[in-house]
Amino acid sequence: SQVSFEEESQNPPTVGHWKPLMPSKGDKEEPEGGCQDAGGVDEPQSTEQLNVSRLRSSSVEIREKGSEFLRDELHKAQKELKLKDKECERLSKVREQLEQELEELTASLFEEAHKMVREANTKQAAAEKQLREARGKIDMLQAEVTALKTLVITSTPSSPNRELHPQLQSPSKAGFRKGHGRNKSTSSAMVSAASQNVAPEPVSRECREVDSILFAEFQAWKESPTLDKSCSFLDRIYREDVGPCLDFTKQELSELVRVAVEQNTLTIEPVASQTVPVGKVAAEECGGPKKCALSGLPRTCKHRIMLGDSGNYYYISPSCRARITAVCNFFTYIRYIQQGLVRQDVELMYWEVMRLRREMSLAKLGFYPSDM
Repeated sequence: SQVSFEEESQNPPTVGHWKPLMPSKGDKEEPEGGCQDAGGVDEPQSTEQLNVSRLRSSSVEIREKGSEFLRDELHKAQKELKLKDKECERLSKVREQLEQELEELTASLFEEAHKMVREANTKQAAAEKQLREARGKIDMLQAEVTALKTLVITSTPSSPNRELHPQLQSPSKAGFRKGHGRNKSTSSAMVSAASQNVAPEPVSRECREVDSILFAEFQAWKESPTLDKSCSFLDRIYREDVGPCLDFTKQELSELVRVAVEQNTLTIEPVASQTVPVGKVAAEECGGPKKCALSGLPRTCKHRIMLGDSGNYYYISPSCRARITAVCNFFTYIRYIQQGLVRQDVELMYWEVMRLRREMSLAKLGFYPSDM
């Protein structure tokens, strides 16, 4: 039918031939032409539908790829969030641990500080208690020293005080009385019934007056006590008492004795019945039980001295021992003043120093007790 339609289209109709407007029932060409027109209209529609389907399929594909990409990104973001959550949890645990350690450290520091304060208070209380006890002992020792000094002054083997020793009936047995006298002090509280029957001896009272120059020098030294002999107080005593009292025949040994007395390293001990020790110094320089090492004279030596830790002993006579002992007593007393152990009035301390100077003066002149 298509072929016949093409053939008819190629052959133009003749003039005067009219085709009917409405095809008849027997005409078969009109349906063919209608089919051709219908076929020409369906072809663009199918192309358009094909394009639409292609567009739809491409959009679906793009949508699927986009959703797949978004799902991948979502999974990545979720993983990162989980890691960050774990890190945050770990950091929070670390922070809690640090806060706990800080609290424990603070508590331990406060506890240690309170413990140190308690220990310091306890030590301070113990130290104060020991200080009070030491002061009490010092006061007691000072009282004992004062009593012993009173006893020594008022009663000596050469001049016994019968008020303190009522058993002594006759003073003639007291021994040879030296050319110097001692101040007698009486105590009514210590007088016994036995001494009341004995005729009292005449008591010599001596008057004393403070020398203004010596007292001023002592006061200046007392403000800042020192053992430096360059001060005026000690310089005078060194020149007038200490130097002459320790000036013996053996000059070299005398200098060693003076240094040992100043440094408080000299030892005096009684001589026992033993052989003479062998030391670095020769035997005749050390002296012996029958020869004084300081004076070089033949004397009966009842004591010996040692200078420091040398181990060498030097035998000394009673006179030399009295001179050394007098100087040692003086240095001992001024050391007590320097250390603050003497709690007396300045004038009383001054007179005690003068008494010790008098003892040195008497000793350097050769006077000493018979029991030396």
